[in-house]
Amino acid sequence: MENKEMKKTGVSQMFRSLLSRQIFIPIAALLLLAVFNLVTDPSFYKITFGYNSAGDPVLSGYLMTILDYGSELAILAIGMTLVTAATGGQDISVGAAIAISGSVVLRVLCGTNSRPETLQAPIIVAFLISCVVAMMFGAFNGVLVAYFRIQPMVATLILFTAGRSIAAWINNNELPIISEPSFGYFGGFIPGIPVPTPFFIAAACMAVTALLLRFTNLGLYTQAVGINENSSRLNGLNPAFIKFLTFVLLGLCVAVAGLIKVSRLSSINYSVIAKDIEMDAILAVALGGNALSGGKFNMAASILGAYVIQFLTTTLYKFNVQSDALSAYKAVVVIVLVVLSTPVVREWLSALWKNVSRGQQGKEAA
Repeated sequence: MENKEMKKTGVSQMFRSLLSRQIFIPIAALLLLAVFNLVTDPSFYKITFGYNSAGDPVLSGYLMTILDYGSELAILAIGMTLVTAATGGQDISVGAAIAISGSVVLRVLCGTNSRPETLQAPIIVAFLISCVVAMMFGAFNGVLVAYFRIQPMVATLILFTAGRSIAAWINNNELPIISEPSFGYFGGFIPGIPVPTPFFIAAACMAVTALLLRFTNLGLYTQAVGINENSSRLNGLNPAFIKFLTFVLLGLCVAVAGLIKVSRLSSINYSVIAKDIEMDAILAVALGGNALSGGKFNMAASILGAYVIQFLTTTLYKFNVQSDALSAYKAVVVIVLVVLSTPVVREWLSALWKNVSRGQQGKEAA
């Protein structure tokens, strides 16, 4: 009898502990979506082995789509998490910045000819130049927020509005096309490797981020500034520089995502590329249980949140939800998940579980 009560007490404590963890909501959402798809259509998890048009082996299926497109969203979620934690605001210009970054890559590779037979520069050079440009635009946003003290969404609204026009101007309103097959590897598959390349790029970004947060004080300083800017200043930190730095790092994430985006088609559509991706990145941060008002963050939860958002998007597409209605369906689901992720609701659920456990113990004692 005592062993039984001890087991029940242990389960109750474990459940309350799980509810208090920040990563609980994205894991619960992932499991919920997984079970829903398993019940409605088990073929959702079918992965097929085949060959692409170039004759290279590839894996295909809904799960591979989630892994593929969720990876570029996870890369953006890394930078968005840092910006949110430090400033208590969000950057709504990342979609436009991706258009600029991708346009720069194509401009460098194409040179003066929008349809070159051979690349006019090495891909790594084009990527590094796009990194510099994206980080400069990130720095622009950072200066407005950190030094001019403009609210982040208002500050980034400038680039959100003008970014796609700038991207089109970079290539003289032309649609450059890259015919070099190796350029498509970054957004597709490397010959001989059946897993989408964006997954490996995202894994590399996650590893670098983990090392950065582990061996530097960036995470600590970012959280300190987000929790209490004045207190962090009294402790010797420079809050303005920390905020500025997070926007620059987000710019670097944008450059990586931009390379993946233009590599998928070996071209660019200025008005459509990365459309609304900033909203998905912000939702990934919120779904990870991170406070959108800034402060403490959990990078792993944000990254998992990005894959959950893509899981949800893929599920909706599977059920033939029209693209113009996709945002409405996604908003309803995400609102529920975000509300459940708030500390108030988690505390209420924990207290409810505690009361239920006590009631059961009381009945057994009687």
